[in-house]
Amino acid sequence: MAEVYLRRLTRWQAEQQRQDVADMYVTAYRGAAGAEYSDRGGFLRRFERNVGHDGFDMTVADASGLVGCGYGYRLDRDGAWWADYPVEVSPQTEELTASGRVFALTELMVLPGYRRQGVATRLGELLLSRHSHDLVVAGVDPDVASAGFRDLLRAWGWKELPVSRPGTTTGSTDRERREVWARGPVQ
Repeated sequence: MAEVYLRRLTRWQAEQQRQDVADMYVTAYRGAAGAEYSDRGGFLRRFERNVGHDGFDMTVADASGLVGCGYGYRLDRDGAWWADYPVEVSPQTEELTASGRVFALTELMVLPGYRRQGVATRLGELLLSRHSHDLVVAGVDPDVASAGFRDLLRAWGWKELPVSRPGTTTGSTDRERREVWARGPVQ
């Protein structure tokens, strides 16, 4: 297998590589057969929104073509991001958000043939190296995230934030089932 090299991309470089990143997304997640077009289109819309945020940061893994990437951005200081998740937001977290010290990891993906080789860990370490004094959060959809992803977050020292309304059950909205995992000065 080819050696994997990591590199950081500027916002401009990320925008230039969006088609390749979208191709990797479809391959990495292998959606339902025939759904590749809508999966790819939805990904490209989310990617464009993410790249547009202040503090956007991205790392890629390359081995004669993209094999993985991770990216995210600094949360807006108004704290609006937290409204999409049913978690308790502590006063310390509100203060970090208002001071621009919360970074959201919005995507981390590795092609199947390169998984379990430390590529995701290396991508995460490089991406988050600029945010060692920040609170870093990841919003997780429990229907999409694998147990392996949660295990990876735990291995990295992340913790799931407490739900503000425990006991949500069947019939709960997508918002109520979403999880937030965090690493940093306040958890």
